[in-house]
This record gives sequence, structure tokens and C-alpha cells, in this order.
Amino acid sequence: MKYAGRLAAVAVVGALSLAACGTDNNASSSTTGASASAPAAAGNDNGLSGTINAAGSSAQANAITEWTKNFAATNPGVTLNYQPSGSGAGVQAFIQGTVSFAGSDSALKEDEPAQADARCKTGKAINIPMVTGPVAVVYNLPGVEGLQLSPKTLSGIFNSTITKWDDAAIKADNPEAKLPSSPIQAFHRSDESGTSDNFTKFLKATGGWPHEPAKAWPAEAKGQGSKGSDGIASSVKDTEGAISYVEFSYAENSSLQKAKVANGAGEFVELTPESAAKTVETAEVKGTGNDLALSIDYATKTAGAYPIVLVTYEITCEKGLPAEESKIVKSFLTYTASDEGQAALKDLGYAPLSGALLTKVRSAVEAIS
Repeated sequence: MKYAGRLAAVAVVGALSLAACGTDNNASSSTTGASASAPAAAGNDNGLSGTINAAGSSAQANAITEWTKNFAATNPGVTLNYQPSGSGAGVQAFIQGTVSFAGSDSALKEDEPAQADARCKTGKAINIPMVTGPVAVVYNLPGVEGLQLSPKTLSGIFNSTITKWDDAAIKADNPEAKLPSSPIQAFHRSDESGTSDNFTKFLKATGGWPHEPAKAWPAEAKGQGSKGSDGIASSVKDTEGAISYVEFSYAENSSLQKAKVANGAGEFVELTPESAAKTVETAEVKGTGNDLALSIDYATKTAGAYPIVLVTYEITCEKGLPAEESKIVKSFLTYTASDEGQAALKDLGYAPLSGALLTKVRSAVEAIS
């Protein structure tokens, strides 16, 4: 079943609870062979008890909701409070020691790794990819179906240099479409967001984006801000002529129009879990040891590959969490990386992990102590 992007506090009575107060800001099967398989009872520990807090990405909030509900069935003594406050806020909460793990749509960078390692004290912080969240380019343009947009055109739209729907650049991408002359209402995230970070990385790598990629939207690009993934979805749904970027699950839940986006080969590709997975399969692990930070090839020329994807990480201590917290985090992430946990993502607008990457993820989780 699909879950709404706007999350209120969700509690599983007498079991595991998910508290969500605020908003943010992978292949068709989780197994490809014996090397990627996990025990059927992964994460199940009926003797486990305690409470942990986590925060961060709203892109993974729907996944966390589903995982929490399922994990509760065999771990009734555990409470997990997850606040989808945004990737930037989640990372800072982890660094400050107020949460046991952070969800982030981008890996730790700049001065964050050193600060996170200091928080872990006896170990280091690691980035563990857990969900592939394709980023949809969503729009509200009645009468225009199957809109096609190249990276260069997208860059112009979101940098406010292309301001009308019948601009020559959009016409060139859509020679058969009847485009209105109405103004483009471009929305971006007003809060710091890993989704913005990944979207602007894509634009920088492929579309001539003149600003540095970042979680915070550049003021020079202008446009209209909306808070959180659910806020973006609502703004586009309620505004004729709107365009924005949001995780696939939110686009699906809100029944928004999704544009086809050109990859590095110039092929306009429809967003599906399968087309997004083709891009993730080319990602390179740039971290060392159990740090699995990935480098995405946004200019992929793989046939049928949808190029705008983000990988949501769970950021936690490989070693250094208090013993009781460490047990719960390890057990929960063991479940999320299991066959059952990854399979639960398929109907939520995510692309589950698979193959060699999933095997590495399971090894990283096993190392938590």
C-alpha cells in the first residue's frame, strides 16, 4: 500500500512506534543470488527492548514507516522515534548526539565526517546506503502529457532564465506538444535538503548549472520555496503551471505528472523503479571499509537509464554508540537490509538495493557494535 507524504505521529500500540513530527528534509528485487541473501528472520529479536531516536531525510520517511511497522511485529519491546526533519537537520542531530542514526539523501561531506567521528568516540561514522529514491521532475500542465526535458532545459527553468512554457528550449525538447504561453512556476525546497543537493549535482554535471550543488537552494536561482517533500508535492498539485523535483514516492502518492528526462545519451527516459536502478548499478563506492558513500554517474549513457536518482543513507557509528542503542540500531538495520525489508519497498515508490551493493550493505551493518 502507499503512504501519504505528510506524516503525523505514528504509533504501534504495545510495539514499536514511529514519531514523525515535522517534514524534510535499487533493481526490482532485493536478491540476485546466494551472496545477496540474508536470514529470513533478519532483525528479529524478541528479547530486545529499549528506545532510540533517529531523524533526517523525509525522502525515506515512507520506507521508515513501513519498516517500523513490520519490525514491531517481532520486537514489541523496542520504540523507534524517527523525525523526518530534513537531511541537514538529521546529520546535525547525529553529530550533536541526540539521535542514534541519521537518514540523509547525501553522504557526509566537507567537515561533517570529522565531527561525526568525534561523536562516535571509539569508532567512526559510516554511510550505509539503504534505499534508492528516484527523483521525479513533476509538473502541473493540463493538456500536456509526456513532457520531455533535457538537463540543459531543466537548468534554465530552475535558474529562472526560462520563464514561459512555450520557450524555444522546451519546444525543442517537445516538438509535437501544444505548449501554453503561460508563466512557469518553479518550486524548490526552502529547507536544507539532500534532494536539492542531488538534484543540483545532476544539473551541474549535465546541464550547465552555474551554482555549486548544495542542500540549501541558491538564492541567485530565485524561484518559489516550499518546505519538505510533502510541501513540494502539495505546491505543484495546487498550482497550474508549476514544476519541481521530488522523490518518486511523493510524486506517485500525489498523482503528479512526471516528465521524461534525457540521460547522457540524449535518450528521454520515463521514471520507473527499473529505469532508476540502471543508474544505481553504475554507482562507484568512494568510501573505504564499511563506509559505503557512493558516486552516482548522473551523465550515464546506459540505455533506458533514468539519470536523476538519490541514495538515502543511514548514518551511524560503526563503533561507539552506547551498548543498548547499538543493539537496537544493528537489529533494525539488519531487518531493513534483509530480503523482507528490501522487498517491502517495492510498492512505496522506491527501488530496492540488490547484488554486490546489497552484500556490502549487509556486511557494514554486521560490523556495528
